[in-house]
Amino acid sequence: MLKKSRQREAIKKVLNNTRSHPSAEWLYKEVKKEIPNIGLATVYRNLKLLKEGGEIMEIPTAKDTARYDGCTATHYHFSCERCGGVIDIDEPVDNSIEVAVAKRTGLVITDHSLILTGLCWKCQGKKKIAGKWVSE
Repeated sequence: MLKKSRQREAIKKVLNNTRSHPSAEWLYKEVKKEIPNIGLATVYRNLKLLKEGGEIMEIPTAKDTARYDGCTATHYHFSCERCGGVIDIDEPVDNSIEVAVAKRTGLVITDHSLILTGLCWKCQGKKKIAGKWVSE
């Protein structure tokens, strides 16, 4: 468990209060509103510590910019290849893959992640009307 720090608590608070999957730069701008003298390097250092401590998730993206998630429960993500956005996928987690891979390889599997990639609705030029996705 990490020793508490004002900066780390502020980062976690901002991250836990958003459904988006923000970049370190976005988090920096938001935390700076509460702690004006915080530096970007401090944000990156604390994100690394929070990730290593299992308190947040780091999500690699197709755009090579990591995004962060305050929800550490196993769930799936979609990463847009064009805009770099990350979306939670509301799909049941298939833990049978962990059992199958462990059985076949002899590895000890403790968790897994799945990131689907492609184009988000916005980048496809679609919008939702009456529950259906249609081209704009």
